[in-house]
Amino acid sequence: MSQVNRQIHLVSRPTGEAGTDNFKLVEQPIPELADGQVLVRNHYLSLDPYMRGRMNESKSYAAPQPLDAVMIGGTVGEVVASKNPHFAVGDKVVGMGGWQEYQLVDANQRGVLQKVDTTHVPLSAYLGAVGMPGVTAWYGLVKIIDPKPGQTVVVSAASGAVGGAVGQLAKVRGARAVGIAGGADKCRYVVEELGFDACIDYKQHTDLKSLSAALKAECPDGIDGHFENVGGMILDAVMLRSNAFSRIAMCGMIAGYNGEPIPLTLPQLILTNRMKIEGFIVSEHMDIWPEALKELGTLVATGKLKFRESVAQGLENAPEAFLGLLKGRNFGKQLVKLI
Repeated sequence: MSQVNRQIHLVSRPTGEAGTDNFKLVEQPIPELADGQVLVRNHYLSLDPYMRGRMNESKSYAAPQPLDAVMIGGTVGEVVASKNPHFAVGDKVVGMGGWQEYQLVDANQRGVLQKVDTTHVPLSAYLGAVGMPGVTAWYGLVKIIDPKPGQTVVVSAASGAVGGAVGQLAKVRGARAVGIAGGADKCRYVVEELGFDACIDYKQHTDLKSLSAALKAECPDGIDGHFENVGGMILDAVMLRSNAFSRIAMCGMIAGYNGEPIPLTLPQLILTNRMKIEGFIVSEHMDIWPEALKELGTLVATGKLKFRESVAQGLENAPEAFLGLLKGRNFGKQLVKLI
């Protein structure tokens, strides 16, 4: 076993757009295990849009990522050494191991590591469809949008790990699912592979009037629920087509992750349509995770919830893959393979 742990640290905060110079690859020795500790060899690292907000020092729902420390991030891997009776060498686990190849964990802390079963669900899926992105999709759809059979649900960033799950879960509940994604290939995937009823290519609709018209064509009965990952003009267009008593689950605002303001063009529609708009952070709703993961795991294991992964190879390529994610270059869930 290697005695060196490679890590990626955040060494400076971005001003405007993030760059590779904000990160640094460092090597640290792997310390000896103490009683109760577990050493995990991380196999995959999850890259997610929320990480961009953590790079800033401004006030947010979570503390900023510290400088000169391992970048935060979800990981799946295998226990390679253990001095804890609850974990054995060979156990597959999921946790928040960060941007590094190994993690040393005090496994006596409840919830720091969770064992996972890879018999019917691939290990990497525990960072996507059967992990935080899947539970995020489940919470926003089930607890906020709460679609009824025959209603229409729109999802922005529909080909991503969260958006793709939202549409499929909406279809399970008898709703019509309409995606918004960037590019013909992503839209084709959303409809042909994920089973959405339609998908609008926002790159073909560069102004509010055009995008609103496209939504009207694909949502002839209006929009009852919207899962927002982007913000900006997409949210404006959705609000123009939303029905009375429609619901919007605010999950992400990637349009403003570099610090740009995101104005709302017609906020009066919230009142005239009596709309419910609710932001949420899925880690604040741990009570629903078991229910969500049970449904997500069953759907993935039976082939009824499909997903796609973009996989960068090697820890050293994590920063570039992350910056690509923020620009929509990924297709599906963005992972880094570490082994």
